[in-house]
Amino acid sequence: MKSVEYTFWQDDEFFIGYLNNYPEYQTQGYSKEELLENLRDLLKDFESGEVPFIKKVEEMVIA
Repeated sequence: MKSVEYTFWQDDEFFIGYLNNYPEYQTQGYSKEELLENLRDLLKDFESGEVPFIKKVEEMVIA
Protein backbone atom coordinates (compact mmCIF):
# COMPACT_ATOMS: atom_id res chain seq x y z
CA MET A 1 0.00 0.00 0.00
CA LYS A 2 1.23 3.50 -0.78
CA SER A 3 -0.08 6.98 -0.24
CA VAL A 4 -0.37 9.66 -2.90
CA GLU A 5 -1.06 13.33 -2.25
CA TYR A 6 -3.90 15.03 -4.08
CA THR A 7 -5.57 18.43 -4.11
CA PHE A 8 -9.32 18.92 -4.41
CA TRP A 9 -12.08 21.51 -4.11
CA GLN A 10 -15.83 21.62 -4.46
CA ASP A 11 -17.36 23.68 -7.27
CA ASP A 12 -21.14 23.66 -6.97
CA GLU A 13 -22.16 20.00 -7.34
CA PHE A 14 -18.74 18.63 -8.38
CA PHE A 15 -15.62 17.66 -6.48
CA ILE A 16 -12.64 18.52 -8.70
CA GLY A 17 -9.09 17.42 -8.05
CA TYR A 18 -5.72 16.26 -9.27
CA LEU A 19 -2.78 14.19 -8.12
CA ASN A 20 -0.14 16.59 -6.81
CA ASN A 21 2.58 15.02 -8.97
CA TYR A 22 0.41 15.47 -12.08
CA PRO A 23 -1.40 18.83 -11.62
CA GLU A 24 -2.31 19.30 -15.28
CA TYR A 25 -4.53 16.19 -15.26
CA GLN A 26 -7.71 17.11 -13.39
CA THR A 27 -10.72 14.89 -12.86
CA GLN A 28 -14.07 15.26 -11.11
CA GLY A 29 -16.89 13.43 -9.38
CA TYR A 30 -20.31 14.09 -7.90
CA SER A 31 -18.98 12.94 -4.51
CA LYS A 32 -15.55 12.88 -2.88
CA GLU A 33 -15.62 9.07 -3.08
CA GLU A 34 -16.23 9.23 -6.85
CA LEU A 35 -13.42 11.76 -7.21
CA LEU A 36 -11.03 9.45 -5.33
CA GLU A 37 -12.04 6.52 -7.55
CA ASN A 38 -11.33 8.64 -10.64
CA LEU A 39 -7.96 9.72 -9.22
CA ARG A 40 -7.04 6.06 -8.59
CA ASP A 41 -7.96 5.18 -12.17
CA LEU A 42 -5.90 8.10 -13.46
CA LEU A 43 -2.88 6.95 -11.45
CA LYS A 44 -3.24 3.42 -12.87
CA ASP A 45 -3.24 4.89 -16.38
CA PHE A 46 -0.08 6.88 -15.63
CA GLU A 47 1.72 3.90 -14.11
CA SER A 48 0.74 1.59 -16.97
CA GLY A 49 2.25 3.90 -19.58
CA GLU A 50 -1.11 4.46 -21.35
CA VAL A 51 -0.76 8.25 -21.15
CA PRO A 52 2.13 9.58 -23.28
CA PHE A 53 4.31 12.61 -22.52
CA ILE A 54 3.51 12.87 -18.81
CA LYS A 55 5.18 15.74 -16.98
CA LYS A 56 6.39 14.70 -13.54
CA VAL A 57 7.35 16.61 -10.40
CA GLU A 58 10.33 15.43 -8.36
CA GLU A 59 12.64 16.88 -5.73
CA MET A 60 16.40 17.07 -5.81
CA VAL A 61 18.80 17.60 -2.94
CA ILE A 62 21.34 20.38 -3.28
CA ALA A 63 24.33 20.33 -1.01
